[in-house]
Amino acid sequence: MFSWLRRDPRKKLEKAYAKKMEQARDAQRNGDIQGYASLVAESEEILQEIDRLTAQQVG
Repeated sequence: MFSWLRRDPRKKLEKAYAKKMEQARDAQRNGDIQGYASLVAESEEILQEIDRLTAQQVG
């Protein structure tokens, strides 16, 4: 009945993904390639979680 009041966990993850990618971009621009690589790896994990949630909602 009140499903429209529930927060969408995908939106929260998408926001976290965007923030990680911005941090990765800044690390790369500052020459911190190892930091860039670790941030991109973390963002890929978040993206996989987003894909999993999307697949659950569709199927």
